[in-house]
Amino acid sequence: MFQPQKPTQPSEDAIIVQNVSKRFLIPHDKRTTLKENVIGSIKKNRGYDEFHALKNVSFSIKHGESIGIIGENGSGKSTILKILAGVLYPDEGSIKVNGKIAPFLELGVGFQAELTARENVFLYGSILGMTKKEMDAKYDEIMAFKELSQFENVKVKNFSSGMYARLAFATAVAVEPDILLLDEVLAVGDEKFQMKCREKMNDFKKSGATIVLVSHSLDAIQSICDRAGFMERRSLKAS
Repeated sequence: MFQPQKPTQPSEDAIIVQNVSKRFLIPHDKRTTLKENVIGSIKKNRGYDEFHALKNVSFSIKHGESIGIIGENGSGKSTILKILAGVLYPDEGSIKVNGKIAPFLELGVGFQAELTARENVFLYGSILGMTKKEMDAKYDEIMAFKELSQFENVKVKNFSSGMYARLAFATAVAVEPDILLLDEVLAVGDEKFQMKCREKMNDFKKSGATIVLVSHSLDAIQSICDRAGFMERRSLKAS
């Protein structure tokens, strides 16, 4: 069970989140011209609502733990994961991450549609901090995992969602990160691919890596994670 813990020393924890809040601005109407923006400014019409995605979220995760985060759509699950990955920045509070991160947040993030699968593997690897020499050494392993070797010279714009998932996940895990961030990874691909993902994540657990998994699947959370938290009203609660 997930118990939000009081953050401790960085040397003891892989992730430390302290009083993190994040809000987004939702415009009332669409302003596409200079005239519309000037008129809106003159009228002093704020023109937007503030949506609070996270409110004062605090927790810590120790090295080697596998943590699950569940909750309804719009509860802030993916937002906290993106903040941990550095894709978003908090408006308030602080994040401390100790270790190399491999984020698998959205299907094909970092991919270029006009590049081939092979080219995207090297591009994605470089985004995750791998050198070309390191990617050369890992390339055959990546292709074997995703079982798409015959499509390595095909542009990814022609890939199905399942093929995207295989390519992105296989590349991310090849980085051998200290911390793996996963957003609904087990909801894509066929059953065989999902089983391979679970097996790979169990291998990561055995090696001492830290895993943060966001999912709607209680079965996935229970089979992979040591403890879990529930996002409710933009805050993380024990479950």
